[in-house]
Amino acid sequence: MSVEILSRIQFAFTVAFHFLYPPMTIGLGMLLVIMEGLYLKTRNPLYHQLAHFWTRVFGLIFSIGVATGIVMEFEFGTNWAAYSRFVGDIFGSALAAEGIFAFFLESGFLSLLLFGWDKVGPKTHFFATCMVALGSHFSAIWILIANSWMQTPAGFHLEKIVNGIHTRLPDGYIVQASDLGHVRAVVDNFWVMISNPSAFTRICHVVFGAWLTGSFLVMSISAWYLLKGRFPKFAKASITIAACFAAFTTILQSISADATARGVVVNQPIKLASMEGVYTTQDYTPMTAFGYVDTKNQTVHGLKIPALLSFLCFHDFKKPVQGLLTMPSDDFLAARHPGLSSDELAKIRPNYWPIVPAVFQTYHVMIIVGSALFGLSFLALALLWKGWLFRTDLPPIRWLLWIYVFAVIAPQICMQSGWFTAEMGRQPWIVYNLLRTSDGLSRAVHANQVIFSIILFFLIYLLLFVTFIYLLNRKIQHGPDDDDGHHDKAPEGFSAPFFLKKGRASSLD
Repeated sequence: MSVEILSRIQFAFTVAFHFLYPPMTIGLGMLLVIMEGLYLKTRNPLYHQLAHFWTRVFGLIFSIGVATGIVMEFEFGTNWAAYSRFVGDIFGSALAAEGIFAFFLESGFLSLLLFGWDKVGPKTHFFATCMVALGSHFSAIWILIANSWMQTPAGFHLEKIVNGIHTRLPDGYIVQASDLGHVRAVVDNFWVMISNPSAFTRICHVVFGAWLTGSFLVMSISAWYLLKGRFPKFAKASITIAACFAAFTTILQSISADATARGVVVNQPIKLASMEGVYTTQDYTPMTAFGYVDTKNQTVHGLKIPALLSFLCFHDFKKPVQGLLTMPSDDFLAARHPGLSSDELAKIRPNYWPIVPAVFQTYHVMIIVGSALFGLSFLALALLWKGWLFRTDLPPIRWLLWIYVFAVIAPQICMQSGWFTAEMGRQPWIVYNLLRTSDGLSRAVHANQVIFSIILFFLIYLLLFVTFIYLLNRKIQHGPDDDDGHHDKAPEGFSAPFFLKKGRASSLD
């Protein structure tokens, strides 16, 4: 395999593994704020027990996330040096902001969160919890701003440096392979750069996905406790809070998904067409619920819902979604391949598409699994309202709780497939319509070196993952600690949070 393919595999593997953990800490951080806030309001020791246990889980996940995240920054220099040189002015400011606003905020209050339970007052500890949760969100925000700039560049100009002389290049300048090492992107307006066209919607979409990931982690472990008859009051309180938060988040996620998709229509129409396998432009463009892409005949086979894609993209049933066969335009291609005829341009047009079948499938996996999460969230909420979710004596409820135990994997599948859709969908560009992925590689790296590093990363990450599962299982098996040290003696006087307080689930004995 080429150095480009191997380097992409290496980066995809390390990012995908790292990306298992930040969504859990972001979502769990929000739930910790809710749990500690409920304790401050009610002084019910059960909420203190909840916050204390889930903080230990948070600390474990946080440590693995930090360890795996450092690797990626080194990869920018080792495998993607040309890219790092090109976008250094952009990425440097965003990553510096992450360090100032996120890392120092998290690290400054993390010790209080983890070890300050008996050393500071409840309000001070709650403030530390809020700051750590805020820091984890800031970290995601700045990373997503940097990545969104790669998807929709804004607030910059190109600059050429020859013999120490800096020359501003005209707008629309087409970067050539010979420019690498001499041309770079420079920030014009920092605020325009961080508010690039896709930043806000992508931040919301990823953060809401992280909230769901944390919610289903809590629901999974709590459902297991219910099925095993362990820590019943703790499990009921945890799953109640998590289910309410998950249902609330799915509503926000549905709104952000609609806004994100319509943003892709405007800013990255090739990606949108690849996500749905749209080759020809037609009125009443259908949406494929599931199926597969036939690249030979340039069509999609599967269950199609007439006009739905047009409506979702434009809120107009008739307006057509532009097909791949017309993108990119002849003018775009002619500027990069001067002297070619229209027929010749048509032949090279597919070189500017991503791998359509892969993008189509990852996108539809995200949609299908995300829809299942939506249903599971509101099903749990409905059963809580009716007071049935904790009826472990009923076989259907036991089966449902087992589904919730394993549903912890579902948000991870959504996050990973959504991330792969976003990253593969902008190919062959590493910076959309500006710098090709093949031009961002380090010239001094050889294929055998990348293969060796992939093997090492696999072994190290396998060890980290096994360690993580082992330690997480130990914490789950140990369970929460009560104030008097007896694990199965639950505090008295539990009252359900939020609107369930007056519903049938108000008594969770």
